Amino acid sequence: MPHAPDQDSRVKGAKPPSADTFENQILSLVPSLRRYSRSLAKSDSDGEDLLQDCVEKVLVRRNQWRGINLRAWAFTIMTNLYRDRYRRFSQHPSVELDDTLGLTAEDVSGDPLEKTRLQQALNALSPDHRAVLMLIVVEGYGYQDVADMLAIPIGTVMSRLSRARRQMAAQLAQNNIVTLRRPK
Repeated sequence: MPHAPDQDSRVKGAKPPSADTFENQILSLVPSLRRYSRSLAKSDSDGEDLLQDCVEKVLVRRNQWRGINLRAWAFTIMTNLYRDRYRRFSQHPSVELDDTLGLTAEDVSGDPLEKTRLQQALNALSPDHRAVLMLIVVEGYGYQDVADMLAIPIGTVMSRLSRARRQMAAQLAQNNIVTLRRPK
């Protein structure tokens, strides 16, 4: 049975696809982008939507990339997409169907209390503080990189990070059920 000429046919001397293609570089960024999108969106489903929109936009606008730092460029696009959605949602709020019907599935992995406390502490942060915290602490960017991505001064990045850390510590300490030390 003959097969189509374009299937498995390789031209002699042709180079195999490079591992450094634009699409492969984007694929390698997906786990980081997924973490960041979920932290911004405050839910897995909204985070996945944000991730898909970001990857689509990056691929569609690949001709606008200047070839300097693809990771920073993709994170900047995601941040801007989130900001646009946040503004749109603020003007036209909606209620999730799952929230009203109680249909959300419970996650049974890990310590649910600790995960819930951490998620609540993150959600209590403002979007700007949460973005800075996630980009620096989780994704490992430097202050200048984050300042460039978010188009804010480096001093603002440092102050937002400091405030976010203080808020997180206070929120987590406030919800501590077991006293770790005896009061004196």
